[in-house]
Amino acid sequence: MINRMHVAVNCSDLDKSLEFYKSFFGAEPTKVKENYAKFELEEPALHFSLNVRDFNKEGVLNHLGFQVNNTEDVLKMGERLRESGLLLIDEMDTTCCYAVQDKVWVYDPDGNAWEIFYTKEDSEFESAGDARDLSLCCAPPQPQPINIELTSPKK
Repeated sequence: MINRMHVAVNCSDLDKSLEFYKSFFGAEPTKVKENYAKFELEEPALHFSLNVRDFNKEGVLNHLGFQVNNTEDVLKMGERLRESGLLLIDEMDTTCCYAVQDKVWVYDPDGNAWEIFYTKEDSEFESAGDARDLSLCCAPPQPQPINIELTSPKK
């Protein structure tokens, strides 16, 4: 069901990062934009992307994920995660990282974002939302917990 591992890291200088990763992977990227680059490697089976982002506070890790073969695999894995009690964020037919995708997201206890995604087609746009809102691509904002105070009913 899983096609390849996905890792997205933030970088400050795309040209320098591309020079490094071309040598490191021994491969050319499959997509390069002004603020984004993607390598789809067969050996190892890795979908690796670079996102030009300010990462002073957020760190270099953008998100992790698994690329699957079709929308049915996204839905199947999403249902398994939901049945396991994990809170899911669904994004079907969304534009993200210069591609139209179906995906679901979960966050680990430390806030690391994981996506399960299927790429339907390329896009000329980074995201479907406001181009200035970089949180829309790729990882959506983590849902904030709601505190509920339980009290005893008065007699």
